[in-house]
Amino acid sequence: MTIRPITIHGEPVLHRRAQEVETIDDSIRELVADMFETQDAAHGVGLAAPQIGVGLRIFTYSFADSGDQPSRGVIINPRLRLIGKVSKESADPEEESEGCLSAPGYNYPLKRSEHVEITGLDVAGEPLQFEATGWFARILQHEYDHLDGYLYVNRLDPRWARRWKKVVKKEGWNQPGLTWLPGVDPDPFGHDEPEDPARAEDPASRDAGQSDDAGQAERGVSSHSG
Repeated sequence: MTIRPITIHGEPVLHRRAQEVETIDDSIRELVADMFETQDAAHGVGLAAPQIGVGLRIFTYSFADSGDQPSRGVIINPRLRLIGKVSKESADPEEESEGCLSAPGYNYPLKRSEHVEITGLDVAGEPLQFEATGWFARILQHEYDHLDGYLYVNRLDPRWARRWKKVVKKEGWNQPGLTWLPGVDPDPFGHDEPEDPARAEDPASRDAGQSDDAGQAERGVSSHSG
């Protein structure tokens, strides 16, 4: 297993629809193993194949509070259906912020459906189907978006979208070729910093490809998904 570099906003593979997996062979199984290794090294709760530069419809996830559903898994060629409608109310910065390993170090509020259904294949090629609610549903939506060429920042309301555009300009995240390597580069969400005992890590704050910290468009230690 290999930890792979994570692509950053501006890399073309992140901004186009990924292709269906035609055959689940040893190369796909090796890719999935690398995805889990990379996700774990990045302290993520999810990771989509385009985030390591592979334009295939695969994502991994790991989330302890998954209810009756598997807390860790891979979904190949997923299809996602929203069961709960997305509220038109403004997202709560304290409760509904996401982060992303491909937009490292930033978190923004975003409304998501509270209830979804996902179908697809596991790594053995067997069909799977289950429903998810709450933060688990958010993680699945975040990762599924990656496979359609969207980052969560593409869905922000105008107020937060303006802040994100300023970040892209400041960071230079409008060009290809930018990556960071978990375990080698400094963790953009601060997981390699001494933990503040007064602020225990929220499991929902890690790459919903990562749902992370609450808050505003600032670098911080609290939020990220794949």
